[in-house]
Amino acid sequence: MRIDGKGRVDRNRPVDFTFDGKAFGGFAGDTLASALMGADVRMVGRSFKYHRPRGVLTAGSEEPNALVTVRSGAAADPNTRATVQELYEGLEAVSQNRWPSLDFDVLGVNDLAAPFFGAGFYYKTFMWPKSFWEKLYEPMIRRAAGLGALSGEANADRYEKAYAFCDVLVIGGGPAGLMAALTAARAGAEVILASEDCCFGGRLQAEDETVDGDPGATWATALAGELATMENVRLMPRTTVTGAYDGGTFGALERVAQHLADPGDAPIECFWRIAARRAVLCTGALERHIAFRDNDRPGVMMAGALRAYLNRWGVAPGRRVAVFGNNDDAHRTARDMHLAGLEVVALVDSRHDAENMAGDVPFYPGWQVARAHGAKGLEAVDLIGPQGAFKRLQADALGVSGGWNPAVSLTCHLNGRPVWDDRIAGFVPREGAVPGMTVAGAARGTFSTLACLREGAEAGREAAQALGFSGELPVIPVAEDEAYHVRRLWAVPGKGRAWLDFQNDVTVKDVKQAARENYRSVEHMKRYTTQGMATDQGKSSNVQALAILADATGRDIPETGTTTFRPPYVPVSIAAMGAGSQGKGFAPQRFTTSHEASVARGAPMVEAGLWYRPSYFPQPGEKTWREACDREVKMVRESVGICDVSTLGKIDLQGRDVGAFLDFVYTNTFSTLKPGRVRYGLMLREDGHVMDDGTSARLTENQWVMTTTTAAAGEVMKHLDWVRQAYCGAMDVRFISVTEQWAQFAVAGPKSRELLNGLLDHPIDDGSFPFMQCGPVSIGGLAARLFRISFSGEHAYEIAVPARYGASLFEVLLGRAETLGGGPYGMEALNVLRIEKGHITHAEIHGRTTAFDIGFARMVSARKDCIGKALAARPGMVEDDREQLVGLRPVTTGRELTAGAHLFDKGADAVRVNDLGYITSVGFSPSLGTFLGLGFLRNGRARHGEEIRMVDHVRGIDETCMVTDPVAFDEDGGRLRG
Repeated sequence: MRIDGKGRVDRNRPVDFTFDGKAFGGFAGDTLASALMGADVRMVGRSFKYHRPRGVLTAGSEEPNALVTVRSGAAADPNTRATVQELYEGLEAVSQNRWPSLDFDVLGVNDLAAPFFGAGFYYKTFMWPKSFWEKLYEPMIRRAAGLGALSGEANADRYEKAYAFCDVLVIGGGPAGLMAALTAARAGAEVILASEDCCFGGRLQAEDETVDGDPGATWATALAGELATMENVRLMPRTTVTGAYDGGTFGALERVAQHLADPGDAPIECFWRIAARRAVLCTGALERHIAFRDNDRPGVMMAGALRAYLNRWGVAPGRRVAVFGNNDDAHRTARDMHLAGLEVVALVDSRHDAENMAGDVPFYPGWQVARAHGAKGLEAVDLIGPQGAFKRLQADALGVSGGWNPAVSLTCHLNGRPVWDDRIAGFVPREGAVPGMTVAGAARGTFSTLACLREGAEAGREAAQALGFSGELPVIPVAEDEAYHVRRLWAVPGKGRAWLDFQNDVTVKDVKQAARENYRSVEHMKRYTTQGMATDQGKSSNVQALAILADATGRDIPETGTTTFRPPYVPVSIAAMGAGSQGKGFAPQRFTTSHEASVARGAPMVEAGLWYRPSYFPQPGEKTWREACDREVKMVRESVGICDVSTLGKIDLQGRDVGAFLDFVYTNTFSTLKPGRVRYGLMLREDGHVMDDGTSARLTENQWVMTTTTAAAGEVMKHLDWVRQAYCGAMDVRFISVTEQWAQFAVAGPKSRELLNGLLDHPIDDGSFPFMQCGPVSIGGLAARLFRISFSGEHAYEIAVPARYGASLFEVLLGRAETLGGGPYGMEALNVLRIEKGHITHAEIHGRTTAFDIGFARMVSARKDCIGKALAARPGMVEDDREQLVGLRPVTTGRELTAGAHLFDKGADAVRVNDLGYITSVGFSPSLGTFLGLGFLRNGRARHGEEIRMVDHVRGIDETCMVTDPVAFDEDGGRLRG
C-alpha cells in the first residue's frame, strides 16, 4: 500500500521487522503503524471488552487501538502505541489482548454477548451472589484485566531521570512552537523546545502545503536547524511534556533509545523534571470522530491521520477511499487523496450548504455515513441523504473528521477547567489556568497555519518580556490562512452500536443509558461506562461523549462540563519515573562493619530497613533457629552478649537552642538534661500519632546526639528539618545524620561492666557511670563514646567508635565476651529480650497508635507545647475504649501465640464485629518458659488478669490468653539499674 511519489521516508534504506512472528519490511522514517499499513496489515489489535477487530485510528500519541508489545523476554514493553514507535532494524512486535491469535480470538465471542455487557454491567452483576466475588468474579476479572502483559522477568534496560532549568519552556514543536522558541531565544532567554515527535514541524510534517514558498516540512526542518545553532536553546525531540505542577515545574518523558536497534549504554527513556520561569503551550489539536454504526472497523480512521500517512509516510490503508466530515478540513483529506492518485469514492459532508473544496471527486453535501461494513477490514459504507436517500459504496478506507479539539490537558493539571467555544465546537484553555503559561496556536483554537505562526511569535515575545528580556517579533512567514468552519455532528442516528471509546468499547447507547440511570454528572458517566478511562484517556472521544450526555439530559455542553484531565498526558513507564531504583537501586544493601564477621560465623542475615543484620548465630549441634535464639537470650540474662546496633539512626545536633528544639520535637522535656546524661524520648507526628522513639544524649553544653529506630531514621531526619524550617527558624540549632560515621555495639548482661573494664583505658563503676549516663572514653588511646542504656532490660552499655574501627572492635568484644561465657546475639534474641521487658518497636508504633495507646500519656508534658500535642488530646484519641498496649501469654503452658492474630472475648464468635484488638509481637521466653506477646486490646489496661480468646484465621490457631502488664520480666528494673 505504498503510494508512489508520496511520503518523506527514505526508500533507499529498507528496514526489516516482525509482527506476530511474521517478517515484514518498511523504510527508515517509518513508524510501526505506517510500516504495517504499507504492508497491507489492517487489523493490529482487539478491543478490551468485546475483543472486536481494531485497526490504526490516528497518527499520534492519542492512538487507542494500535497497542502492541515491542521486544521480547525481560525487555518486553507492552501497550506501546504503534503510531509513535519508530521502526528500526529487527524490531519485534506482537499484538495484544487476543488468544490464541489476532486473526482468531476465542474471546471474540464476547461480542455476541454484548447485550448483556452494557454500561454498568460490572456493578450490577458482581454484587450477587455475595459468595461469588472471591471465588469466581475477582479471579475472572484479574485474568481478563489488562491489555499487554509484563514478562515477569527482571528488566536490565537502563532508564534515567534528569533535571533541567530554563527561562522559557515551549511545549510543542509545530509552527506555533517553533516561532515561540525562535522569538524568545532571539530576545536572549534560555529556551527549551520540547516536541513529542522525532522531528519538528508538527502538522506541517503531515500536510501538503508551503511556508514562505518551501514545503512546510522543509521550512520547519530549516528553522529547527537554526535553533540548534543557538547556545541558549535546547531542542528536545521525542519528548512529551506529561504534566504541569506547582511552581513552574513540568514533567516530561524523553524516548531516548526506543528507536534504536542497539541502545548501547543509552537509557531507553529519561524522565525530566523541568523548572521553567515561563511556559508557552503549543500542543496543537486532536481530531475527533463521529459515531455511526460499526464505525470501529479496521480501515476507518481519522481524516487528518489518513492525510498524515499519505503525505508523511507515503502509505494508505486502501485504494478506494471515502471521506466523511462536518468541517472544511475533511475536504483537504479528499483533495490530497485524489491528487495522490487514489480513488476517492465519496466526499460526504453533513452540512447541507457545504461547497466542494476537494476538486473533481464525488461530493455528497447534506449526506452522512450511516454504517461501515466488513469484519476484519472495511469493505463498504452506507450513506444516507436528504428525504431518506440511501447509497452503498465499496471502500477500503474511510477518513472521518468530526472537528478538532484543542489539546488542553496540560492547562487543566492545576485544576483549571477549559471553556466551551461555539466557534470551533470545542473546549479552549481558560486564561491563567497555569500561572506563567501562555497558550498559542491550535491549542487555543486557532487553526490556520499563518495565525499559528503569528500567535506563536507573539507568545514567545510575551514570555521573554515578562522576564525582562526585550525583543522584536520576527517576520511572519507567508502561509495558509484558510478559515475553519464546523457544524456540530456527534453521532449519526440509526440502529446498531455506534462507538465512542474504541479501546474500552463504549457506545452512544452506553452514555444514554448512564443518563437514564441518573448518572448525569460527566464524572459519574465516565466511571459508569468507562468512557475515557483507556490508555488514550479519551483524547478522541471525550467531547463527543459529553455532548451526547448533554443532549440526553437536556443540557447544553458548557453546563454539562468536562471530565478532569490529570497527569500524565501520555502513559509513562514506572521504570522511567523511578529511574535509578531498579534492583539494588530500589533497595540498596547497607552492611554494618561487623557484617563479614557475622556471616563468617554462619549468621543468616535479615533486612532491617535497608540494613542487613544477623538473625541469630548458630553453634554446632543446634538444628533450629529457636535453639540458637533461646541460648542467646539466656546468655544475655546470665552472662554477657554483644549486638551490633550501628543501624540505629544517629543524628548529631549542635547549637545553643538544641534543648529547646528537642522540647518541641519530643513530648517530654529535654532542655533540663545535663551534659553527660541520656533521656528517652517520644516523638509525635502532627496528627498526634506516635512517629518514633529513641534516646537523646547531651554530650556537651551545645552538642547532642539523637538515636532513632533503624527503619525511621530517614523519616525522623526529614521531620526534624521540617520542624526547624517551619517553626524554629530563629533557633540556633544545626543537625546532620552521622549514622554511617559511628559503629556502635551493645554490651548487655550481668558481666557487661566486667567486660568493658578489661577494655577501657579507665575503668567505670556505678558511681562514675550510672544508668542513663554518657560520656567520652578511650580504648588503647582511641577516643570512643559510651552510653549506659539498655534495650534488653539488662545491665548494659552501648559503645561507639569511628566506623573505620568497627570491625576490629567487634572482634575484640566477641573475644572478651566468649572468655566470660558470652558471645554475639542477633535480632531474634533481641526481639525476645525486648518483649520480655515490654519495650516497643515499630511493630507497636506502626503509625496508628498514640502515646495514650502505648501507656505513655504521662510523657506528654503539660508544661510545654510539642508537635502533635494538640491533636493527640482530641477526645477520640484518649478514650478508655481505645485499643491499649498489653502483655499476653497463653493460659496453657507451651501453647503458641502468633503475631497478627486477633483478640476476642471468650465465647464470642471470631468475626469482625467482635474484634477487640490484635497481637503485634510474639516470642518464646526461655527466662519464663512460655510464649509472650505484646498487642493492643480495647480498654486493655483495665483488663489485666482476664482471659481472652486469640484467633489466627490464617494459620488456624485458636488459643486462650491471659492479659498481663506489658513488662513480664524484672518488673522493677533492678537488673538494668544495678
